[in-house]
Amino acid sequence: MAQRGVYTVVFDQQTVAASSGDYDLFELTPADDKAIEIVALKLSNKSEVGDTQEEMVAYSIVRGNTTSGNGTSTTPRPLDPNDGAASFTAETVGSTPASSGTAITLVADTFNVRAGLNEIYPELMRPKASQADTTLCVRLLTALADDATFSGTVWVREL
Repeated sequence: MAQRGVYTVVFDQQTVAASSGDYDLFELTPADDKAIEIVALKLSNKSEVGDTQEEMVAYSIVRGNTTSGNGTSTTPRPLDPNDGAASFTAETVGSTPASSGTAITLVADTFNVRAGLNEIYPELMRPKASQADTTLCVRLLTALADDATFSGTVWVREL
C-alpha cells in the first residue's frame, strides 16, 4: 500500500545557463507544524548527449537557508488523488541560491549530466526539514561548461 501525503514537484526542460554558477533546482519550504522529507530525486537532460559534452557536476541537499524567492513558484501535486493540496511551498530552477540563514549540507555528491541522477532515499536516510529549519534546497554546485536543458522531479512527503 502506498504512503499517503507524497507529492511531486516537477520542472520540465528548463535551461541552466553555462558558467552562471550555482542554481537551486528545488527549494522546498515546510508549512507551520508540518515537516517534510525528500523521498526521491530525479534529474535528467536532453541537450548534453554527446561524449564530448560529458560533464560531472556537483550537487547538494541543504537545510536551513531562507527562501531566495527567485525561482518559479511550482505547485506540488499529490501522487494519491485522494490526498488534499500540499501545505509546503516549492520553487524550481532559481538562478540565485538561497543564502540567508545557516545552511547545513545533508547530501553532497556528483552526477554525470549525460547519465542523469536517480536517487531513492531509504526511510532512515531521507533529508528532512521543519518550519524551524526554513527550507530544503537541492542545489547544483557546478557552473556548466555549456547550456543544458534539464528536467527534474522531487518526491516529497509531508510528515
